[in-house]
Amino acid sequence: MPAAPGWDPERFRTLFPGLAGEGSPGGIVHLASCSQGALSRPVAAALEEFAASARDLGAPWDLWTRRVDLARERFAALIGARAEEVAVVPNASVGAYQVASTIDWTRRPGLTTTVLEFPSIAHVWLAQRPAGAEVSYDDFARSGRSTGLVSVPLVSYRDGARLPAADIARTARRAGARVFVDAYQAVGVLPVDVGELGCDYLVAGALKYLLGVPGIAFLYVRDGVRDECPPRLTGWFGRVDPYAFDPRTLDFAPGARRYETGTPAIPAAYAAAAALELVGGLDLAAVEEHVSGLVGELHERLAAAGERLMSPPASRVRGPMAALHDPDPERLGAWLAARGIVVAPRGRAVRLSLHYYNTLADVEAVCAAVAEYRARH
Repeated sequence: MPAAPGWDPERFRTLFPGLAGEGSPGGIVHLASCSQGALSRPVAAALEEFAASARDLGAPWDLWTRRVDLARERFAALIGARAEEVAVVPNASVGAYQVASTIDWTRRPGLTTTVLEFPSIAHVWLAQRPAGAEVSYDDFARSGRSTGLVSVPLVSYRDGARLPAADIARTARRAGARVFVDAYQAVGVLPVDVGELGCDYLVAGALKYLLGVPGIAFLYVRDGVRDECPPRLTGWFGRVDPYAFDPRTLDFAPGARRYETGTPAIPAAYAAAAALELVGGLDLAAVEEHVSGLVGELHERLAAAGERLMSPPASRVRGPMAALHDPDPERLGAWLAARGIVVAPRGRAVRLSLHYYNTLADVEAVCAAVAEYRARH
């Protein structure tokens, strides 16, 4: 059941049985979409559909690969791209590596990133140093003729800060550098358009705000981008004809599919296709407005209670989460989880992330629980 543009948050929430108390008394308060989105009925049904296909049909690979292509098409539509510009990859790290492997770092060794980059991406960039890459941090304005790649997240995983990705991309491309955008913490709750961003590459996965499950991600590669080197990691799905089964020929598929590798995670593709239909049916401007309002309320209430927040105080530079500083985030997170409030501890913060299915009651519940925790500890 896809959502419709007219759906309000309360109606959207009914698609998520865990929030309504099915499986636990009273339901959970899901504030961890930055880590794993809540499970919807359409996604659960899609996983059951995959299981039934394996049970009843054995090995229907034509059926399964069509579902992979459907997920690709729906992700492309969500970000304003064409399906030929999207590669299906196992995770964001592989997407980043595929990009890095096609750049000749001896020609333009500069690789500018940020300390707000998710480590799984940042580590890929650091691993390019033996190939000649020279990694620098946060100096986006100094992109010059020696810069080969500029990497920027739309929203930081660490504190929910929004970065001016479109402005950074304009500066970088004027200098002749390519631009990589990590949209993992944005796609699904913020409108994202690759044309407006002006990026060469964009990566995002299905398990967070896109409401799917782990095992699948998508790499956008702008039409017209040419590789300086062939992708270093490849496999049979990266061939012109994957079913040629010719071990002596290494040809690369046209478009972004040249970045694909081995057999994709079919169950994750089923879940992603269903989740993308769900998210793709929403008015993402309305989603952004709803989520921004809740995050603002949460931020203000916690600040008024004397809590230290790591997320930006200004809503215009704040994404879909509030980052609550705590000396022991794992302990606080476990205490909240025991009371049915699911959060995402990372580093020195407990991340409280919201989606269209969250309500003011969720904000009130977590604020009251944090106050109780402080009183007891």
